[in-house]
Amino acid sequence: MDSFKKCIAEFIGTFTLVLVGCGTAMLVGCDSVNGCGYILTAFAFGLVIVGMAYTVGNVSGCHINPAVSLAVLISGRMSVTDFIFYVISQVLGAISGAACLKIIFSLGKVKDMTGGLGSNGLALVSESIPAGLIVEILLTFIFVLVILGVTDSKYSHGSFGGVVIGFALVMVHILGIGLTGTSVNPARSIGPALFAGGDALKYLWVFIVGPLVGGALAAVIYKVMAKKD
Repeated sequence: MDSFKKCIAEFIGTFTLVLVGCGTAMLVGCDSVNGCGYILTAFAFGLVIVGMAYTVGNVSGCHINPAVSLAVLISGRMSVTDFIFYVISQVLGAISGAACLKIIFSLGKVKDMTGGLGSNGLALVSESIPAGLIVEILLTFIFVLVILGVTDSKYSHGSFGGVVIGFALVMVHILGIGLTGTSVNPARSIGPALFAGGDALKYLWVFIVGPLVGGALAAVIYKVMAKKD
């Protein structure tokens, strides 16, 4: 029963992340020249993490991201079975969130300012796969490293952990949106890409591999840094 509750929590969290984060991007656009939509989108993703951290976080830890779950697994904080169920729940939540956006924007005849349900892409880095991978690995590494440090049971960060993690996501989005649209989360990329098709689906693997590599590196390096002599 506890595992089922955790799966529901992860589903709801990832569903909300895609619905609000990608939905905001679709409404306001992500034009770094104008800036307003760019910042609003970054904060939309970050604020979802803050909100979910204090709700579903009480049940599942609020991973809502396969890269985070992989890092937690490598850190020895969760079992392989839980990891598998977490990832399945996260991907299903992201797909459901993207499906809702597709329905809402289609029925309401609202213009999607991103042209692809807020999906990630490589157009802004001239379709350079190496550049996209480097961006996603580095930004995910930074984001997950913050999460591992804030949630380390050996240290006390009070009740501000969710706020710190949320602002860390805002931080990486501020740089990443103008480069890849910022994934740092395979599930968040899979949902919109399945409905957007085209280049979003063509380059989807970059936004799965990059974040997973970045999350794994963060877990390994944090274990080394936090290890007592």
